[in-house]
Amino acid sequence: ADRAASARPARRVGGLGGKMPPALLARRASSARRAIVDADAGEGETVVLDAEDAVEAAAEEAEDDPQVPDAMKVPKSAVVRDLAKEVESRRTFAIISHPDAGKTTLTEKLLYYGGAINEAGAVRSRRGAKAATSDWMEMEQQRGISISSTALSFAYSGFTLNLLDTPGHADFSEDTYRTVSAADNAVMLIDSAKGLEPQTRKLFEVCRLNGLPIFTFCNKMDRPSLEPLELLDQIEREFELPTYAVNWPIGSGDTFRGVFHRPTREVHLFDKEASAGKTKKGEDKNTKGLEIVTLDDERLVDLIGEELHERLMEDIELLDELGSDLDLQAVHDGQLTPVFFGSGMNNFGVKLFLDTFLGYSTRPRGRACVDGSTLNPTDESFTGFVFKLQANMDPRHRDKVAFVRVVSGKFERGMKVTNARTKKAVALSRPSQLFGQDKTVLDEGFAGDVIGLNNPGSFAIGDTLYVGSKRALPPIPTFSPELFAYLRNTDTGKYKQFQKGVTELLGEGAVQVMYSRDAVKQDPILAAVGQLQFEVVQARMLQEYGVETTLENLPFAVARWVVGGWD
Repeated sequence: ADRAASARPARRVGGLGGKMPPALLARRASSARRAIVDADAGEGETVVLDAEDAVEAAAEEAEDDPQVPDAMKVPKSAVVRDLAKEVESRRTFAIISHPDAGKTTLTEKLLYYGGAINEAGAVRSRRGAKAATSDWMEMEQQRGISISSTALSFAYSGFTLNLLDTPGHADFSEDTYRTVSAADNAVMLIDSAKGLEPQTRKLFEVCRLNGLPIFTFCNKMDRPSLEPLELLDQIEREFELPTYAVNWPIGSGDTFRGVFHRPTREVHLFDKEASAGKTKKGEDKNTKGLEIVTLDDERLVDLIGEELHERLMEDIELLDELGSDLDLQAVHDGQLTPVFFGSGMNNFGVKLFLDTFLGYSTRPRGRACVDGSTLNPTDESFTGFVFKLQANMDPRHRDKVAFVRVVSGKFERGMKVTNARTKKAVALSRPSQLFGQDKTVLDEGFAGDVIGLNNPGSFAIGDTLYVGSKRALPPIPTFSPELFAYLRNTDTGKYKQFQKGVTELLGEGAVQVMYSRDAVKQDPILAAVGQLQFEVVQARMLQEYGVETTLENLPFAVARWVVGGWD
């Protein structure tokens, strides 16, 4: 027998009028591990090739076979994916903000300009209008807030972006903390009218603890806002973090006309009326309502007015005196934050931010293991960790999905991994690429990617999954609860549904669960950081399991483990 492609008998292929080209067989070789007889080996000697070797062999056979048309040949470099290049093209980032700063709106517009959706949804949408992609829960759509973190993966401009949308409300800080641990970059969103707010401060510290580069987007510039210099001063003074203005606003509120982009020395002018509404057929969404002129364009004074032009030139002179060069290494080390200005609601400055972010942000980073060693994203062996569990993403199937962040190596569908906590081998046969509530089958993934795995009780938050020698990443810490309440089932006929709901919802870390030492009291005690967590559990118990529940608040404010036991 010859190498991989010719190991199987020839097959007829519709439209080709002959044998199936080895290049097509390469696709099958990539998903099947099979033994073949190497032509260079001795007679009868069998050589076992893994999937990647089989792909290489099939590609080589196709390149050398004169019977295969040139158009059907697949270069070896195109078949075998370079691990380093794949890692370099990944950007994984979390968006953090105080509630109502416009985080979910910005997320929708990033997806829109990235080509992942055709129409950006609204946080509080009209009847019949599209809801936000990242806010897929019924309660999120009713209240207009993000309750659960969401992963959205999409390709844009040669990059694979993994966007992690996080809840802004303080009651869901624990979910946000877990999600931030899976990111390599953070986008801090600020309401330009309000400046830094309490939850923004807390989430910033979480990002700093994780060593993330932080990119700042000052939103809602089309409304009355604080002075740009005041916003920069707040960040530098309160966070002790130097800033670098990548673009600079021209006016604010009703006088907002656009931004000056410092790297290109261009002025991006904003037309609110032209940018409003849906993009018409044949209309370019990237240029709708946008006009770009150079700083020395004679028309600029007429376009923005003499007063705004004079102020813009003064601001640019001041910015240049403060420093015109951006230190990317300082950005990646978390010692400098690039600052952008724009309006997510009116589509202005979002694409400019996205394009600039790709050049400034960092690729997937290395991670320290509990034994002191470091996992690099280009290490050959696969490693990942579970940072979130989510039940009932598909209400039709009562599924339970584990969100896994790939840390190193290459993930392949069907591969077997070991769970460091349970020491058991698990076959990952049904992996998914996540896009809000939607899932598509995923064949492979690389460092930085977020993968959804069906979780029939095999995983817990913080689990490390690996192939090869044992590796374990540090556990994800849990927050100390401050509120406690009994959760009671009002319908004894739905005992099984109640128990199933409690097990699945609490298994995903929605709240913590405890039980009384009094054997007579069988009801679970919910322990949470904030009151909204209780309300979410009750709403989901009713919507997803059909069980009405009541809460009985308890007068406790803290929970602690007793060292040495109770007695």
